[in-house]
Formats: sequence, C-alpha cells, structure tokens
Amino acid sequence: MFPVCAALLWLMCSPPMQAQRLPTDVTPQHYSLMLEPNLTSATFTGKEEIEVTLAQPSASITLNAVQITFQTVTISADGKTQTANVTENKPDQQVTLHVANAMPAGAATIRIEYSGILNDHLRGFYLSKTVRRNYAVTQFEPTDARRAFPSFDEPAMKATFSVTLIVKKGDTAISNTNIISDQHGPAAGKHTIRFVTTPKMSTYLVAFLVGDFQCVSGESDGVPIRACATPDKVQMGTYALHAAEFFLHYYDNYFGIKYPMPKLDMIAIPDFEAGAMENFGAITYRETVFLVDEKTASVNAEKLVAIDVAHEMAHQWFGDMVTMNWWNNLWLNEGFATWMESKAVAAWHPDWNIPQDEALSLDNVLNYDAGKVTRAIRAKADTPAEINEMFDGITYQKGAAVLAMTENYEGKEVFRRGVHAYLEAHMFANATAQDFWNAQTATSDKPIDKVMDSFIAEPGVPLLTFSSPQNGSAMVSQQRFYLNPEIHAFQAQTWTVPVCFKTSRDPQCEPLSSSQQGLPVPSAEVFYANANGRGYYRTEYDTADTSKILSVAETGLTPPERIGLAGDEWALMRSGRSSIADYMNLVSQLRNDPNADVIEELVGAVAAVDERIATPADRKLLAAWVREQFRPAYERAQNVSASDPVAKRQLRATLFAVLGEIGRDPQIIAEAKQLTEKYIANEADVEPELAHPALVIASENGDPHLFDQLQALSKTSNNPDAQRAALISLANFRDPTLLRRALDYATSGQVRNQDSALLFVTALRQRDTRPIAWEYIQQNWDKVHAQLTTMMGVYLVDSTGSFCSAEKSQQVQTFFTAHPVMAAQRSLQRATDSIHDCTVLRAAQQPKLTEWLAQQNLAAGSSE
Repeated sequence: MFPVCAALLWLMCSPPMQAQRLPTDVTPQHYSLMLEPNLTSATFTGKEEIEVTLAQPSASITLNAVQITFQTVTISADGKTQTANVTENKPDQQVTLHVANAMPAGAATIRIEYSGILNDHLRGFYLSKTVRRNYAVTQFEPTDARRAFPSFDEPAMKATFSVTLIVKKGDTAISNTNIISDQHGPAAGKHTIRFVTTPKMSTYLVAFLVGDFQCVSGESDGVPIRACATPDKVQMGTYALHAAEFFLHYYDNYFGIKYPMPKLDMIAIPDFEAGAMENFGAITYRETVFLVDEKTASVNAEKLVAIDVAHEMAHQWFGDMVTMNWWNNLWLNEGFATWMESKAVAAWHPDWNIPQDEALSLDNVLNYDAGKVTRAIRAKADTPAEINEMFDGITYQKGAAVLAMTENYEGKEVFRRGVHAYLEAHMFANATAQDFWNAQTATSDKPIDKVMDSFIAEPGVPLLTFSSPQNGSAMVSQQRFYLNPEIHAFQAQTWTVPVCFKTSRDPQCEPLSSSQQGLPVPSAEVFYANANGRGYYRTEYDTADTSKILSVAETGLTPPERIGLAGDEWALMRSGRSSIADYMNLVSQLRNDPNADVIEELVGAVAAVDERIATPADRKLLAAWVREQFRPAYERAQNVSASDPVAKRQLRATLFAVLGEIGRDPQIIAEAKQLTEKYIANEADVEPELAHPALVIASENGDPHLFDQLQALSKTSNNPDAQRAALISLANFRDPTLLRRALDYATSGQVRNQDSALLFVTALRQRDTRPIAWEYIQQNWDKVHAQLTTMMGVYLVDSTGSFCSAEKSQQVQTFFTAHPVMAAQRSLQRATDSIHDCTVLRAAQQPKLTEWLAQQNLAAGSSE
C-alpha cells in the first residue's frame, strides 16, 4: 500500500493483545466466492465456500467477520453436513461457527450465505461515487477482507480464491485474475462473471470492482496490462500504462523470476483513502496518483505516477508472491517496495535524478526518527489497531533507507542475488525478516544479519562523531541522536553500522560495531564518511574537517551527498551542537548550487526557520535576506524553455517558490497571479513546473475573486491533478474570511472525505493560517469529525504538531483527549512532542537568529 503521506503513525486504544489472533488449528485451502452488489441500496449478498483443514477434532471453527449478517451456515466433514450456529465476538472481529457433533481432523467445507453493506468508510467492500453513478470497490489491507466475506483474515493463512460477481447489464467487473466466463442471468438485466482461480495468496490482497470501468491496454513480456478508470478519464491512464510496461520487464530481469500472475490490471478509483494498493494482479489507485494529462503534467506529477506504479508493481513479487508472515514485519513488504520503486523509476527516467529524491527522503525520515516518540521498525502488532499503526514513515522510509544502506555496503549485484535467493526460496508462501537477511548474509559473506538486526530492532538514529584522520585511521563514536538537546537516551544504544568512506571510485565501507572504535580511512580528496549519501546515520566532524568538506562540496561531493551534508548540519543545529547562524551561513555558501534538490533541501530548512523560529520582525528581515540571496540565481535561471532539461526547469521552479513564499518578492507574487489566471483559463498555457508553485503563491496573496475561480476549478476540472491543486490552494488564503469559507466548504459534504481533511492539514501546517484553522476545528468539531476517514484523522492530529508554544501543546492535548480520533493516539503523542521540541528550538535559537539577521545589513522593504 502506498500512503497519501508517508508520515503516518496509527494507534488505537485496544484491549490486551494476543486475543485478536485466530486459532491455528484450522487452515484455509480454497475460497469460492459469489457476490452480488446492489449499487443503489449500497448492500451486497454473498455465497461462500471455504475448504479448510482441521489439525485436530473440533466442534467449532473461528474466523473473522465484521458487519456481516449470516443467513445460513453449514459445515461438511467426513461425509456429514451439519448446520452451524454463529456466535459473534465484536471486539475481536471474530465469529465462531458451532456444530453439534465434533468434526474429525482433516478436510472440511464451510458454506455460508450472508449479506453486508457497501460502506462509505473507504474500507472493505465499499461504495465509490461520481456525479454520474456509483461503483462498488474494495480495500482490504490490512484487516478488512472480513468486511466483504467471512475469512481467515491473516497474512499467513494463504489460500486460493475463485471469485464470481453478479452485476447489472452494462457494468463490468475486475478481480485478481482473468475472466473465465461471462453469462446472462441469473435474473433479467444481470450477468454473471467468473474469474480464473488465483494462486495461493493472502486475504488482504483479494480485490473486486464493479462499474462501467473502461481501460487502455498494452503488454510487456507477454503479460497483458490494462490501465482502467471511469469512462471520462480513461485516456489519462496511458502514461501509467507505459510506465507499467517498462517496470514489468525491468522487474522480470531484476528479480530473475517472471511476473507471477496471468495479467495486470491497474484501476483508478474516485474515492480511495490510501495512495494505492497492491492487490495481486489488480492494483487500485487514487485518481491523483495514477491519472495525468500528459499535455499539462509537470515532471513532479509524472514522477508521482511512476513512483506509485513502480511501488505497487514491486509488491507483486515482494509482498504478494512472498508475503510477510505477520504484520510486525510489514516493513519487509513496504520498505522493500519503497526502496525498489526508486531503482525502477531511475532506470526508466535517469534524467529525473531519483537518487536525489532518495536523499531528501532519507533526511526527512532521519528527522522523523530522531524525536522522543518513535519506534523500532519491527514492533508488536497483534490487533487491527496495532497493525494500522505500522503504516508509517518508519515502515516505509526507514525500512527503505536501511535496505539502501545495506545495498551500498554489499554492492548492487551481490544484493540483487540475495533478493533473488530469498524470493525463490519462499515463492507463494510466507517469510520473516530473518529469512531475508539470512539470504543476504549467505550471498554477501558480510555481517548483514548483524547490521539489519540492529537497525530493525533498535529505534532511533545513530550519531557518528569522527575525529580527524591520523595515519590512515579515525576514531569514531556512536550514540543515539535526538533533535531536542534536552532528551538523553535512557541507556546506551549500539548499532552495527556500515560506515562508507568516499573515495575516487567505489566507497570503502567498514563496519562499526562498538560505541567507540578506530576505522581505517582511505586516502581521498575529501574526508567524507557517508559516500553516496546512503548511511542511516548523522555525522559530526571537527571544525577543520567540516570546513574542508564545505570548501569542496559543490565539486567534490555528489548532489545526494550535498543533501546529506546540509541535512546533517541542520540536525546538528537543532540538537544544540551548532548555531542557527552557522546554518544560515552554510545556506549562503551553497545558495548558487546548480542542483534543484540541493536548493530544495536548503530552502526547506529556511522555511522551517520562517515558520518555527523567527519573530514577526525577524520574518521581514529573513524575507529580505532570501530575496538578496536567491534573486540573482533566479534571474540566471529564467531563460528556460519547456525543451530544456528537467533539472533546469526544476531549479527555476524551486527558486520561484522560495522567492514567492518565503521571500515574499512583489515581482514573483505578481507573476504568480498572472500565471494562475492563465492556468485557470487553460492549464496548457502555463509551464507545468511553474503551475503549482504559482497557485500556492497566488492563493496566499489572493482575493475573493481568485477564491471563487479556484473553488470552481476544483469542482469542474476533469484533470485530477488540477482539481486537487485547486482544492488544496483554498486553504492557503490569508484572508480570514476566505479561509473560513474554505473550511466550511471542506465540511459541507461537497468535498470527498478522502480529501476534505487535507484542507485542514494544509492550513494547520502554515503559520499564517494555523490559528484560524485550529479555532475552526475546536468550534466545529462535529462537522469536521464527520468527514474524517481513519487515515485522514491521523493526518489532522499529526498536523497540530506544527504549533510552537506550551499553551498550544496543552490545548491540543486537552482537546483530543476530550475528542479522541480513532487510531491517532500515537499521533497525538508525537504532535505534542513536536510542539515541545519547537519551543526548545525557538528559545535556544531565536535570539541568535535576530542577532545574525542584524549583522546582515538588511532592509526589510516591501514584501507585499
């Protein structure tokens, strides 16, 4: 599954744990499912046969079911059929089927007739709507197959599935495998669609969709591929189709194992909570991460589609064919797919500089993991609540980063051979993290098991402190790193860290396994201990070595390494090891870097200074400093056309954004308003890379007329990217009246519940809109809460962590204690922790910022 936002932390209060696991004495072998959805009444009926094996004689069978109404249940075993009584255990989402006489060990068949609801919570078997009609679609990960059919809804309980759907004439159905027959009946105006039996797979990977979906088709390595959507948007799936054709061939070669299903369908769904879902052979997506108009799409929009498609397709091997044994090893699925997506997209589009995106992601998760509230990658997950908690930045981004670090240590080809060995050994079965790293250890003859075990089992981030090299070696110490200087580890933590030193060729990697240890250092132009920017650690050098690194950074370090260097220096400042003045001087030193992603890393920190450290007076001077520092580079980058390389166009767009949003440059604001007017009139008339930053800047400075135009565009555009950009921009308006209009609109029922909370999230994350958004949430909680899906509720609570005062921390804690949000307990802990970290940062660095700004001889000037 691909989250809308990687920074998810899910947790619900729940009873003691092991109770929600199913007994292990019954094993499913095969499901035969027949479902008939009614898209008008939002209900469905089902007939199901489950072939199971009993390990011992028993008079009962327990399985999962939620919001299922049982009509008849029988169990056949040893030639006898008995009617079963059903008892429900709602807290554990289980039902137990009881028969009068004990069944012998061996084969049995459960037959169930039942009904259910097509819910509006975007989980299980649910209803998705457009202005024209309704659709019935599914989302089962992690524990919602039980809402569509009674099942042994745990990943290790794999079985085969035969799916049949009865649908209205004129509608079609899509499931995991090919259609084997399509016959009229059983009633007039209906037809029955049967699908080929699947290979062994977990319940959460089953999918079925009903409606008038249409598709564009292609193939790769002999496998038919379709990109499907509602009829009005189907042609916007062509780009994703071409991406999939490349990725399937790429993965066939990389894994050394052919794509394991007979076909691949990819379906864009109008209402979809996550970003995408890797259902085996039938991947589902949000429209905004799958459909693009190639005539108007920016590189970032195309990249988002490619990343999502590559991520979910990687799962077809790593997650679907070979599945984690239990949810505590979810990182093995999601971390791997997140790591693998980058390899595939980089091979398809080398011009996109994907390793730089990986470096930015790594820096983000290092900060995420350096707070007080974090967890180990492998964590306890026994209940649906705890399982949902696992879908967060630790699972996805940290899991991917640890794999990237390990590959950098082993070498790409050695690591690939280890992946192949792991997959080949567990095809269509389940596996554990130990199975994976044992395969890597055997293949590489390096201590991969020790490296991965320490990073999987230990929470947090190592800080490696290096002495200056002498006689070919350097002393290195390690300790757990926290962004907040007030926090200290309760006990010493030690990781096995592959430290990779930069050389003129391949990195020289040495394992660090003690709290302090001497490591051999290569003779090189620069002493830099994170070659390729792949290490999951922060680095600290002495003053002289830091100066040497900075003096050669632009020519001596790669862009990912420069991103890592800047990220480390920002983190060291936040932890109190250096001053904000030191970091701002570093930004000034690197401001002419020709790489857009390096500039993005630098200005992202400057934006944080503007948001979280600066006083109102400081902000005016900071805006003047931004204009002074970055305007010359923007003027040099202006002469860029659509035919220029991606990197040049992105650099211009990045500089445009920083000047307009932080620098509040009047010329940029005026240009943004002009571009936005053109975009509203005709999206194709605006350079795609500039369109989104222009919308942000214009809406931040917008009037009621612009608000009305953007709101209309959000309602009428057929382009999901433009529709979403216009919608989110409504939360940028600084005019309090217009911002309240935007929030009223978000809670009006006119905005899909997959999107409505994003307006609150956007407003909460910005200093100038945050107070009104928070006031609105408190005063209109019932309306706001009614729009929240589980995932969106977590995002909203998490976003309150953008405040920066003890008073607001207490408000947030008090409010969400009185008004709990499902699955957001840990997000609340993280939010209040983030607020406290900010107050500490502001107290320590704000006076230094004021002093530094005074030394720059700036005139605030006009910023409006």
